[in-house]
Amino acid sequence: MTRTILGIIGGSGIYDLPGLSHAEWQEVESPWGEPSDAVRVGMIDDLQVVFLPRHGRGHRYAPSDINYRANIDVMKRMGVTDLVSVSAVGSLKEELSPGTFVLVDQFIDRTFAREKSFFGKGCVAHVSLAHPVSPLLVEAIAAAARAQDIPHKQGGTYLAMEGPQFSMLAESHLYRQWGCDVIGMTNMPEAKLAREAEICYAGVAMVTDYDSWHEDHGAVDVATIVKTLHANRDKAQGLLLQLCKALPREHSPCPIGSDRALDFAIITAPEARDPALLARLDAVAGRVLNAS
Repeated sequence: MTRTILGIIGGSGIYDLPGLSHAEWQEVESPWGEPSDAVRVGMIDDLQVVFLPRHGRGHRYAPSDINYRANIDVMKRMGVTDLVSVSAVGSLKEELSPGTFVLVDQFIDRTFAREKSFFGKGCVAHVSLAHPVSPLLVEAIAAAARAQDIPHKQGGTYLAMEGPQFSMLAESHLYRQWGCDVIGMTNMPEAKLAREAEICYAGVAMVTDYDSWHEDHGAVDVATIVKTLHANRDKAQGLLLQLCKALPREHSPCPIGSDRALDFAIITAPEARDPALLARLDAVAGRVLNAS
């Protein structure tokens, strides 16, 4: 069995993780460029935790400016087996009111200005994303939410938009017609890259507002979002602490194969692979590349 190392990517309003013992900020270099920030590494009980603020401390990076590849590569280099992504979202359904946490299990990717894969010319790979989140990790998060009495919905579709502007009214109505539950700017391509890196991934979408579709709420404004962010932050920290205490210390094989996603994904013949790209893939795909 593999020892569990929990990675946490904190979104808007979550720039640190209280409760870690023996904690320190560590700079981790990545061949994919600069990650959002250093990682904060520490222990909760006997579980190693690696925390990364997605936007950087002080919220320095807009969603389109985040180096998602470097962030996921750093998590892989730190040995992360299970990754929880926490993010602020808008609600596309009446019953998902501000303060509700949605444990998403599907995504629709409408982003267009981001690098979405570690692979490409010189080493082509196609991973499965039919089920983009790890069910065992989602179950553990749901149990933690119940223990903390946090209003939540298990399952839901996250519409990832490019941003940084909030959605127009027509867009908001369209996404509701598609059956989406929440709308955000950061879980894509994060979830795709985590799958390529063979890290079990799950998203906690914290509702801060109703999107622009809601006639009683009108245009989304930052002041309202920030107020709800503070309340959500406290709940999220309780949720994560509960999860850390309860998460199994041995990583069980993912039932949907998240942790073996590259077994049959790489198409390029060994003799045709670009050595420079392979060098950058040492952490993400080293398990399969070193065996071929």
